[in-house]
Amino acid sequence: MALRRVFVDVIEGGAAVARGAQAHHLARVARLQAGEQVEVSDQVTAYRALTESCTPAEVRFRIEGALPAEPEFPRLSVVLAIVKFARFEWAVEKLTELGVHSITPLIAARSDTKLVQSAEKRAERWRRIALEAAQQSRRLAAPTLAVPTAFADIVQDCGSDAKLLAEPAGAPVASVRCGHETTVLVGPEGGWTQQESQLAYESGFEAASLGRNVLRAETAAVALAAICAGRCAAEGGP
Repeated sequence: MALRRVFVDVIEGGAAVARGAQAHHLARVARLQAGEQVEVSDQVTAYRALTESCTPAEVRFRIEGALPAEPEFPRLSVVLAIVKFARFEWAVEKLTELGVHSITPLIAARSDTKLVQSAEKRAERWRRIALEAAQQSRRLAAPTLAVPTAFADIVQDCGSDAKLLAEPAGAPVASVRCGHETTVLVGPEGGWTQQESQLAYESGFEAASLGRNVLRAETAAVALAAICAGRCAAEGGP
């Protein structure tokens, strides 16, 4: 049975420590016990460790040895239009489980103005959801949660070698190229404006489709990420 993986604040001198909200979660919610074997990660390296003490204020571990370095996989970034927060949070959790490297809340032309105005206040909650999902899925590190970003800034600054724009009229996603760094853009429920689509194509994005059914934005984001991640794993990277 796989050991529980825990993110810690610091690893130093053969010991690891978690404090604050993380310690409270481990003690009160996860019910971690002294004497329990775990894996700890400072989001750079993972180690096998023994839990020495566990309180809501601080959890201490004794390092027993470094785990083998994990293979480097192609990086997948998902840019998802800001949708109703419960649905966006679900997407953050599932995208994290799929191994996405970064998640960016997107401000599109047809985004709900009230949601956009409130999005920055939710950023810390989204990061906490990603952190917990990363531990549950035994990732080495949590994905980066960027600040809400305007569409034009995303497409014009994107340096990925593969750029996909979720678009029903595009080519089947299984037939488009994924790269060492792939960025996927998923729009709001109303879809892209003509100006947004044109700017994306001019910036090197390729339209990718999940078929004729109309999906909710968060469903499309997770489906696209799963397909791209699966292709990279099967091909051993580009």
